Amino acid sequence: MQTRGALLLEWDKRRTHLNPLPGSPGGPPGKLDRQLCQVGGVNLNYSSAAGTLYHIQVEDRGPVLDRASETEVRRVNVIVYANYGEPNAQIVHGRDHDYPDIRTQAHNAFIKSRVADLAAEARRIIEEKEQRQVMRIKALIREYYLTKDDALKKEFEEANTLFPFLFSRAWLELKQERATAPPAPATQAPPPVGAPKEVVYPLDTELREHVIEIERLMAELDDDLKRLKEAGKADDILVQTCRKLVARAKETVSGREGSEFNAKRLEMMRNSLTTTWRQVKSRLKA
Repeated sequence: MQTRGALLLEWDKRRTHLNPLPGSPGGPPGKLDRQLCQVGGVNLNYSSAAGTLYHIQVEDRGPVLDRASETEVRRVNVIVYANYGEPNAQIVHGRDHDYPDIRTQAHNAFIKSRVADLAAEARRIIEEKEQRQVMRIKALIREYYLTKDDALKKEFEEANTLFPFLFSRAWLELKQERATAPPAPATQAPPPVGAPKEVVYPLDTELREHVIEIERLMAELDDDLKRLKEAGKADDILVQTCRKLVARAKETVSGREGSEFNAKRLEMMRNSLTTTWRQVKSRLKA
C-alpha cells in the first residue's frame, strides 16, 4: 500500500509539472489549463431582408490539433442553417476560423469578442449569398425562356422549393426589368448562367467537417501559392497542379454528383490538398 501510495504521489507531481495550473510553480504566470480555454458561443435566429429564416451557430471549440498543419490552434466554428425549423432546412454556410493557441484570460476575452464579430459577419454573408442566389435564379429563368431546356427548368424549380422568398424576388425583378427594357433582337444568343457553384454543407456532421476542412485548405493553398509566385519560386507545373486540384475540389464540394458526398471520397480530396499545400509551404521556407 505504501508503494502504491508513493507511486500515485509521484504521478501527481509529474502531472502538475506537465500541465501546471494557473499560477502554479513551474508554469508561466497566468497560463490556463486546456479545459479553461473555451468560452462557449452563441445561437441566434435571423430573418433575412427577403424573409428567409436562418439560424446562426458560433462555437468556440477551444484548442484543437489541425491535421493539415499539425499544429495546435484555437478554433471557432460557424454554421448557418437556412429555412430553420422547416422540412427543407439546409446548411448554407460553414467555416472554421483558427487563431493562435494562447492559453490566457486575455486571449479568452479576444476569442469571446471574435465570437460576437463572427455572428454579426454571418448576417452579412447571408445577405450576400441571397443576392447571388437571386442573380442565379434570374439567369436560369432567362436561359430557360430562350432554350426551353428541361434541365434548367428542373434547376430553377428546385431553387423555388428551397428558397421560395428568393424565387419570388427574382421573378418580380425580372418582370420589372422586362417592362422597362427595349425588345431584344430575335437572333440574340442566350446569356450564360455563369453563377458560381455554391458549396453544399451536408447535415451529416462527419461529411460536413470534411467539406469545411477542404474549403479551408483551398483558401490556404491559394494564399500561399500567391506568396510563392510573388517570391518567384513557383514553376508552371506546380501552378497547373494546384489549379486543377482546386478546380476538382470545388466541383466535389458543390455536390453536383451525389457520389461525391461520401467520407472516403472527401477524405481523399482533403489528403491531396494537404499534400500539395505542404509542398507549397516547403518551397516558401526554402
